[in-house]
This record gives sequence, C-alpha cells and structure tokens, in this order.
Amino acid sequence: MKTKTLFLAVGMAAAFCDAAIANDRYAERPPIVLSSELTAPWVMQLSGPNARPVVYPRQQAAQPPVQYQQQQQQQPRPVYRRGIFGNSAAQPVAMVRPASPARSQIEPQFLPQVVTYETKEKPGTIVIDTNNRFLYLVMDGGKARRYGVGVGKPGFEWAGEHRVTRKAEWPTWVPPQEMISREAQKGHYLPARMDGGPENPLGARAMYLGSTLYRIHGTNAPWTIGSAVSSGCIRLRNEDVTDLYERVEVGTKVIVM
Repeated sequence: MKTKTLFLAVGMAAAFCDAAIANDRYAERPPIVLSSELTAPWVMQLSGPNARPVVYPRQQAAQPPVQYQQQQQQQPRPVYRRGIFGNSAAQPVAMVRPASPARSQIEPQFLPQVVTYETKEKPGTIVIDTNNRFLYLVMDGGKARRYGVGVGKPGFEWAGEHRVTRKAEWPTWVPPQEMISREAQKGHYLPARMDGGPENPLGARAMYLGSTLYRIHGTNAPWTIGSAVSSGCIRLRNEDVTDLYERVEVGTKVIVM
C-alpha cells in the first residue's frame, strides 16, 4: 500500500514538472519557416478564407526557326477587258512588249525643232540636206523648222528641184518593177501592192515629188531616221511627216541637195 502511494506521488510530480517545462519552452513561439517547396502557388491557394484557384499563364509553344527563301519572281497576270456592253465574256488583252531602246530611239538632233537658218528661199520652201540628214521647212525671220530624215543608201543618192504634186494619207505602196526584181535577187520578195496601214513602208503620209518615183513619206521603221537606207525617198517618223504634211500645200517647192 505504501509502495503504490509512493509511485503515485512520484508520477504526479513528474507530470507537473513536464507541464512546467513545456510552458517554459513555448513561452515565445519560434518563427514559422516554410520550405521553398511549400511556397508554390498550388500550396498557397489552399490557405485563407478567400482562397481561389491559381491560374497559370499559358506559355507559347516554341516557334520553329524562320527559314528565309529566295522570293520567286511572279509572272504577270493577264489583263482582262470586258465587252463594251458588259455582257460579253472577258477576253485577255495581249501584252505588247516594248521595243528595245536601240530600235525605238533616235539621236536627239533628229527630233523636230526650230533653228536659225539663213537662205534666199521663200518661206514655205522645203530644203533637204541629204549629207547631214535634215529636212528644213523655211520660215520667216531667218528661221526654219528642222526634221531628221532617212535618205537614199549608197548608189541611190540624188539631187534636184521638184514640187509637191500630190499628197496622200496612209498611202498605198506599189513597188516599182525594178525594185521588185532587185530585191528578189537578194531573196526578198516584195508584194505587188500593199494597202496603207502601220506596216506599210510609206507610213502615215506621203508627198509625191513631180513625175518621179521619189516621195517624202513616213516609215514603219523609225529607228532608221538619220541613216542612208532608202531607195532614194526621203523618210520621216510618222509623227513628223504628219506635222509636215499639215504645213505643206500641193505646189510647194522642194530642193534636194
């Protein structure tokens, strides 16, 4: 009996001692240190009365590296033109290739211009300088309107004085028989007759000189202006011969030198 009482007293004393030690140990609570893993958003969203899901921003998928390729030249699309009444089917418009500069351009000095020109001839007279490839239309006051021309090739040069006996717009070309025979020997076969038009060698206008076969006319080869290429005729660009045609009357004096 005494032994049980002794053990009971010792146990109660130990219990009171442990409680006292515990109270001393937690008198000041140590700071709470969270592991770095516990600060992750999925853990932090679980605490507090206003907890809400954490939305993670969607990361963009990795883009493949951009490869730059040489841009291919695009072919021009055909241009379509409707009928004038809007009901007809669209028809492709032929794309006209521009003429090369070597064939379409002439030297600047052969373009029409007004120049100083001293002469005893009356205004309205035509003077053709075949050596320098110029045609002068004499004006008042010592001036002249000058045009570049193509002249007779070697063996076909000529000089003389005539008058304009006839004028024609988009003239018909009837090659003389001697020209047809001469060209046939070279393998070039000329037509017996060609109606007026853009392909006609006489061009847009013609002024016939006396009773000869020579003419002042246009051309379907404007790049030959300034050269000796004809069979004796005097050729101008179509726009130039048209301008001259409007300034010249039948009966105009023409001097070729």
